Amino acid sequence: MHVVIFGCGYSGTAIARAFLAQGFRVSGTTRSPDKAAALRAQGVDAFLFDGDVLEADVLTALTTATHLVQSIAPREAGDPLIRLAGENVREMAPQLGWIGYLSTVGVYGDHRGNWVTEETPCVPVSGRSKERLEAEEAWIEIGQHLGVPAAVLRLSGIYGPGRNAFCNLQRGTARRLIKKDQVFNRIRVEDIGAATRFLADRQLGGIYNVTDDLPGPPQDVIVEAARLMGVEPPAEQPFETAELTPMARSFYGENKRVSNAKLKAEGFAFSFPTYPASLAQLIENDRWQG
Repeated sequence: MHVVIFGCGYSGTAIARAFLAQGFRVSGTTRSPDKAAALRAQGVDAFLFDGDVLEADVLTALTTATHLVQSIAPREAGDPLIRLAGENVREMAPQLGWIGYLSTVGVYGDHRGNWVTEETPCVPVSGRSKERLEAEEAWIEIGQHLGVPAAVLRLSGIYGPGRNAFCNLQRGTARRLIKKDQVFNRIRVEDIGAATRFLADRQLGGIYNVTDDLPGPPQDVIVEAARLMGVEPPAEQPFETAELTPMARSFYGENKRVSNAKLKAEGFAFSFPTYPASLAQLIENDRWQG
């Protein structure tokens, strides 16, 4: 069995590890020669892919791919892999039996703190979320055309070893922004890898929220991390007067609680369902720095 992962970044590498642990051959793409070397050291057949040209080594890897995971964000011209391969995926990957596409819960848009499920109508606010929704629909159509399951994984705020509130506190970049009634969901990166493998193992297609059990105010995560580290949390800052980049501010324009009930109903068990226990595990095992 051979999985090809387009975009072995933070989440893609976690997915690679999950499949490697199951005995899969894993190929993955990156834009950086240094990252390619690091991936090879972990057992991944790494290839360079800039989103513009499918080089010969990538095309060769696709000829034996049984599973395909696409985690590269769309660009102005759309999803780069669809643009380059599209419905020719079958010719490029004749053994393909499952497709996974990494998306975002941002496609739901703002729901004023209410719960959303996979059945909730999507009203994306940002341009990047609109592009994600278009890519979701395109990959599901490709799966239907090929006759293979295509799963869309809608991810919430990603954290884990090397990317978390502890790191932000250590760097002095943690901010305790206060916006009334604002909540976010999160997802530990290892659960992304496990959920992808779970859906692939069971040949499941469709849309799945991959998110934790405990949506909550973002400032509470900072306070909990500071408590676990034994340091003082940063002072509170009103969101309205805080200096933020347009992208950072746009995240706070979407307020919702995301349900993971559909994925659980299929039988998936999250290893890190709540951020307090997950943060405690990171610091107790000394894994928070990566």
